[in-house]
Amino acid sequence: MGAQMLRSVLNKLEKMDELLVCDKPVDPKFELGAVLRYFENEKPILFTNVKGYSMPLIGGLYGNRQIYYDLMNVNRENRIMHYMNSIANPQPYKVVQNGPIKENIIKGSDVDIPRILPAPTSHEHDAGAFITSGMMIVKDDLTGEYHMAVRRFQVRGGNIINTLVSRHSPRLNEQIERYSKMNKPLECAVVLGYDETFLLASQISSTRYGLDKFEVDSALRGEPLELTKCQTVDILVPAQAEMVLEGYVVPNQREVEGPFGELMGYYGAAEPVPIMEVTAISHRDNAIFQHAFPCREEHFSNGLIREVEVYNAVNNLVDCKDVNITIGGGCRLHAIVSINKRKAGDGKSAIIGALSSGYDIKHVVVVDDDIDVFDTKSVELAISSRFQASKDLVVIEDALGSALEASHLYRGVSDKMGLDATKPLDDKEGIYDMAIIPGYEGELDIEKYFPGIKNKK
Repeated sequence: MGAQMLRSVLNKLEKMDELLVCDKPVDPKFELGAVLRYFENEKPILFTNVKGYSMPLIGGLYGNRQIYYDLMNVNRENRIMHYMNSIANPQPYKVVQNGPIKENIIKGSDVDIPRILPAPTSHEHDAGAFITSGMMIVKDDLTGEYHMAVRRFQVRGGNIINTLVSRHSPRLNEQIERYSKMNKPLECAVVLGYDETFLLASQISSTRYGLDKFEVDSALRGEPLELTKCQTVDILVPAQAEMVLEGYVVPNQREVEGPFGELMGYYGAAEPVPIMEVTAISHRDNAIFQHAFPCREEHFSNGLIREVEVYNAVNNLVDCKDVNITIGGGCRLHAIVSINKRKAGDGKSAIIGALSSGYDIKHVVVVDDDIDVFDTKSVELAISSRFQASKDLVVIEDALGSALEASHLYRGVSDKMGLDATKPLDDKEGIYDMAIIPGYEGELDIEKYFPGIKNKK
């Protein structure tokens, strides 16, 4: 079995020459986040000297689309089909007795999270330090399936953290409620130091697909995911992860969590959330703390899965070619969809499909397949020259929107909008024909003309 989790990622990033190393002392309060933000959270950075801690920290791991593709050994053309095939054909994982995660075990009164982990404080009005990359794992008591999702955890002190479980996590909320009625603690684990495959598998909707995400991970990575049992709870976790916080959700107890600088740069509301008591921390030798500056990396991987969901929804109605859930829209709110238009109503049908794929999508732009959905200039060209507001605009008032979006929080509902920026099919005079350079469309080998200048990816 090959290397898995963060150590494998570090090896890949070094070979790709995509890892920055910061040896200068960096304060985890504000300063570290400012460095990550400078690179728009797109550059993986290993901080070896976090003030007050001996443990290094890595951030910016999964915020760049091309780096993510390269880590997963996919490209823009085949990514959606690869993801869809893994969801449709989950594979078994492998349980092992031991693994690097068990090299160090901290239990009892030695579990002092603020002292051990360099969890940063990112924004001015954040309620404190937060673990932002924690992958919470829970075993479904009704099905036995494992479910996981990236959640944020406010560090409270000692062995106590809070976990945000939003209303959009119905399964976990129902399970927490069942255990609270029995006054029974709910066992769980929080994993840090995972790889790109584990992250992507976590973003698949358990409610929608009814899958064990560990099995989807095995399909995505092309080999069984190695798991091992925790020390103090009956939960399986990746055997090669950097660290695991294991424990349980305390029944019938909640604390106010937040505020916290959230999606799109706005603060999320402070509200009562469950309390997790950590019974043990296991970690590898020379463990590295994983951090994601809010809120790019998790949402980017979530956007990759939403591209699959939008593609499916649109392709059921028209011939969908590609989808971009944009970074500027928080990897949730904006969708650019290209189609092979065959009928006059295909553009508006694509809008309907995209908006129906999930509550988060707020604005949809539908373009022809000669427009690059990942090139903002190309998309703007389509809007500016193929869209007429009186005929091609679709508006749905007062719909359900994203709880992470400021105007929805303010109003309680969101207006949805679709722009049909496709060409008419009856353009007999060729008004919409694009000017091309014969023999030089597509990729140009610029190094042929300017040695040393790398071709665009």
